[in-house]
Amino acid sequence: MAPLIGLFGARALISLPRMRMCPPFPVSAQPRRCSSSDRKDDHEDLRVSYLHGEEQGVVVLGLNRAHAKNAISKNLLKMMAKTLETLKVDKKVRSVILRSEVPGIFCAGADLKERSKMHPSEVAPFVSKARALMNELANLPVPTIAALDGIALGGGLEMALSCDIIVAASPAKMGLVETKLAIIPGAGGTQRLPRAVGIALAKELIFSARILDGQEAKTMGLVSHVVDQNEEGDAAFKKALALAREFLPQGPVAMRMAKLAINQGMEVDLATGLAIEEACYAQTIPTKDRLEGLLAFKEKRPPHYKGE
Repeated sequence: MAPLIGLFGARALISLPRMRMCPPFPVSAQPRRCSSSDRKDDHEDLRVSYLHGEEQGVVVLGLNRAHAKNAISKNLLKMMAKTLETLKVDKKVRSVILRSEVPGIFCAGADLKERSKMHPSEVAPFVSKARALMNELANLPVPTIAALDGIALGGGLEMALSCDIIVAASPAKMGLVETKLAIIPGAGGTQRLPRAVGIALAKELIFSARILDGQEAKTMGLVSHVVDQNEEGDAAFKKALALAREFLPQGPVAMRMAKLAINQGMEVDLATGLAIEEACYAQTIPTKDRLEGLLAFKEKRPPHYKGE
């Protein structure tokens, strides 16, 4: 793929990364939709699954700390950081869904029991690592969807806000409640919530530590879709999976470049944003996928993209 030319002048700090191949990711564990070759350990804090068949290319990250309501611990941060490091360079990955394996809970926020045992000098580095993790999640080069089938509070909602799309079941509860503990959201919440719902409303929600249900969150623009919960308790996950299926047929390079153009373009003025779009578009021109798309259109058949 052709390297990008520096188009941004004073904005030259904005970099558009190349994509590269990586070895297959060893599946450590599995949510409900898994293949027989995957291994499962009920004690793992994070279950990672590569889906197959019609859903090949979708990776599901399942939070699995039932005893702690999926609260964010040092170990969970470490596991997620390691997983994201691998996913971001795996060209076989087309979309990532973040969900919970624990009924009624997405993530209750930071593990306050663990936090209470930390020395004050340990707190800031922990929060810094959490913030870095949310940034890594936000910067994954493929579409990411958070499926909220239960409670998402504090750091749990910050994790969801780091995804491209949030889907919630109507009974789900969510909010940035840190001010109740005399602290503020520290893993991106004060920045990503205003970008999602607007400055004034974000201030109101953070100042009040208000908790919203799925429908309220949809009305405010915090979530993209709200669905009625089903008997299995995974309606949001199923909706997220349906969205991921919609994304799968598209050109992988185009999807990555579209996300990069949107994410970086929203942080700069329009002229610079258009230059970013131009640079990202240029990355798609020399690809085999672009030629395949044109040929498939001419031959009136579905394209077969390889991410090349």
